[in-house]
Amino acid sequence: MRGKIAVVTGGNRGIGSEIARQLVKLGMQVVLTSRNPAKGEATAARINAEGGAGGGKAATFTLDVTDGTGIKALAAHIEKTYGHLDVLVNNAGIQIDPKGSRLLTSDLQTYRDTFETNVLAPLALVQALLPLMKKNNCGRIVNVSSQLGQLSEMAGGTPAYRMSKTALNALTRIVAAETRGTNILVNSMSPGWVKSDMGGPYATRTLEQGADTAVWLATLPDGGPSGGFYYERAAIAW
Repeated sequence: MRGKIAVVTGGNRGIGSEIARQLVKLGMQVVLTSRNPAKGEATAARINAEGGAGGGKAATFTLDVTDGTGIKALAAHIEKTYGHLDVLVNNAGIQIDPKGSRLLTSDLQTYRDTFETNVLAPLALVQALLPLMKKNNCGRIVNVSSQLGQLSEMAGGTPAYRMSKTALNALTRIVAAETRGTNILVNSMSPGWVKSDMGGPYATRTLEQGADTAVWLATLPDGGPSGGFYYERAAIAW
């Protein structure tokens, strides 16, 4: 992994920061994005203080993933600074369904805001950054999804979040199909119920456990799987 270039969105805290930390440990140059520059810099400094194999380092880029101009600026920054990109982890996401939310009585604005961050932002990032992977015909795209988005297990509650993650999984399949025959591998993963700002203190999994499958997918060897949905490094139903 030495010298590989990765972008991790929402990398200043929670699962995103742990994914960035583990990739740096493996020797990657990781650009973690954050809406808050101070928090991003603090996270990068903490990661760099631990050190990484073969000179792995964390850097930051201030980005609101719903800002198309900011995404284009990120792509220009990556191209100018590194010349190409090897890994994109679409980790940034929101869960803003009110407690006890039900589809028939929920506010449509909740869906609009959720889809803007959880679906359209990853789409815009893929559109902007995939060309930098095509330069070397090598790339790994990891979309951080959720088992709440599984159609095979779909139930009620948190409808905006559930639907957004189902749509993110569809995006994964489409990008995987459109990159078939290349060395760009595209997959979704579920971190499970993780102790984080989103998961809360009663969650059952650590940040390290939640990040593991994303890091595994980000470092797949050539010829690895593409277009799949994974939890604990095993394929799960859509």
